[in-house]
Amino acid sequence: MRHEHHQLDLRDVGYHYGTKEALAEVTFSAHCGQRLALLGPNGAGKSTLIRLFAGLLKHQSGQLLWREKPLNQSRREIAYLPQVDQHQRHFPIRVRDIIAMGRFPHLGHFRKFGKTDREKVEQAIATMHLEAIADRQIDQLSGGQQQRTYIARALAQEAHVLLLDEPFNGLDIESRCHLADSLTDLSASGHLVIASHHQLESVTDIFTHALVLDCAQVAYGPADAVIRSDAVKHALHSCHPDDNDRVL
Repeated sequence: MRHEHHQLDLRDVGYHYGTKEALAEVTFSAHCGQRLALLGPNGAGKSTLIRLFAGLLKHQSGQLLWREKPLNQSRREIAYLPQVDQHQRHFPIRVRDIIAMGRFPHLGHFRKFGKTDREKVEQAIATMHLEAIADRQIDQLSGGQQQRTYIARALAQEAHVLLLDEPFNGLDIESRCHLADSLTDLSASGHLVIASHHQLESVTDIFTHALVLDCAQVAYGPADAVIRSDAVKHALHSCHPDDNDRVL
C-alpha cells in the first residue's frame, strides 16, 4: 500500500550551532510506507536532522513540510523513540504506563484518559506482542523489549512518522532481527520510519531508502543504489575505512 499523501518534504533545510554549520541544503521527499536510513560519519548532521524532525530544534533556513504544511503544526503525528541507554534504564515505571504516555498529546488540557485511550494502549501492546510483560518495569527488560515498548508508545500516539536514533545499537543478534521485522511491519502498515544507522552492511536488508549526510547532503534515493554510489563510498570511508563486507 502506498501513502504518498502523507509525505515529508525538506527543501534546502539548514541548521548551524553558532558559527558551526551542522546541516546545509538538505532537500528530499519521503512518504509513509518507506524506511529511511540516515547515514554519515560522526558529526555529519544525522542527530541534528532527527532533532529537527522531532521539534527539539527549529530549522534556520529552508522549508520542512509534512503533508504540505509546516511540520510544527503536526507534532502529534511525529514520534521520537529514545536510544536504549543502560544508564537510563533504572527508572521504576511499568511498560503499560510508558505506552499510555503516547496518548498524552491527544488529551490536551481538559480531556481525561478514557475508553478510547485505553483501547489504543491495549491495541499497541498487542501489536508489539508485549502482553506478557506489560506490567513489568522498564528497567527489568532487555534492550530489545525496551525498543518494542517505545514503538508501542508511538503506536498508541497514532504517530505516522517514527524517528529512531541508532536503534540497533547494543542489541543482540536476535533482538536486531526482531527489530528489523518490526520496522518492516510498521512501514507496511503505513508508517514512515526514519532511523540513524551506522551498520552499512545491513542498510539494504532493513531500509528501503537512504540519505547520506556529511553536513551537506551527499546522496538520497533507494537504499541499494545509494550504497553502491562512488560519492557515498567516499563520504562514508572515513567512518568505516575497512567495512567492505565485514559484519559489525
